[in-house]
Amino acid sequence: MEAHAQSRPVAPRAGLHLPGVGTGLGRGTVVLYLSIIVLLPLAALASKSFEDGLGSFWAQATSPPAVRAYELTVICSLIVVVINGFFGTIIAWLLVRDSFPGKSAVNAVIDLPFALPTIVASLVLIELYGAHSPFGIDIALTRVAVVVALLFVTLPFVVRAVQPLLIEMDREMEEAAASLGAGGFTIFRRIIFPNLLPGLAAGVALAFARAVGEYGSVLLFAGTLPNTQVSSVFISTQIESGNENGAAAVSVVLLFTALAMLGLIRLFQRWGSKHERSQGAGAGGLTVMPMSGNFTEKEADDENR
Repeated sequence: MEAHAQSRPVAPRAGLHLPGVGTGLGRGTVVLYLSIIVLLPLAALASKSFEDGLGSFWAQATSPPAVRAYELTVICSLIVVVINGFFGTIIAWLLVRDSFPGKSAVNAVIDLPFALPTIVASLVLIELYGAHSPFGIDIALTRVAVVVALLFVTLPFVVRAVQPLLIEMDREMEEAAASLGAGGFTIFRRIIFPNLLPGLAAGVALAFARAVGEYGSVLLFAGTLPNTQVSSVFISTQIESGNENGAAAVSVVLLFTALAMLGLIRLFQRWGSKHERSQGAGAGGLTVMPMSGNFTEKEADDENR
């Protein structure tokens, strides 16, 4: 019996093993694919933007119309991430912590901007808030239209960044704080918000990066007027007018902006990972409280008042 058990073949380790992946061939295939799909187009864009020299690139990238487009893009994007940062967090909270009729439908609708072609979103917004609006609200071809369009396409980034953190959050910390006399606002400020902040920051950064490069949803709704041209629409008008070098120069500026935002997102993700590890190391009993400061009896008295 013992000999039979020893001769039994060992089961192979679980897991999916793709032939060639992880070897030199697999890595070479990945590098080739990324080069064709990502690196070569970016290199061609950079080459086109500097085709007439650095002086021409600088003149095109800093021309008054281009600067106006940058300013409008950045200002509208900042407004959008502040609004969606606030309301996106509230929506994520309701989807995780509350139960209400139609919750599944609302959760599905959040992802609609991901699935809907942005040019279709522009048409929908024109019908709702254009000259023939059923609500009597006509904001088409204005800067407000830029903000509304960007709000529509960037909301899911914040909601989907905050939602998993709320799902994974240990409610024992909140219960421990409540047992010590902490009120709802203090629990949110001292326990919940610090845990949400890394994900919220990453979601806001993603929303900002998307807003800076958004084109389809603002094209028809906000138009191509000089006072409503965001950078992406400005690039399109430059191509239509035959100024491809100018369009490439502005595109490079947007490219570096996107890379900077991706760098920030990576920092936020590392910050969030370190925060989770520090909380995991300190979890257990009431020792969870120092993660956001010691909750004192005086604070409990102030909260109860």
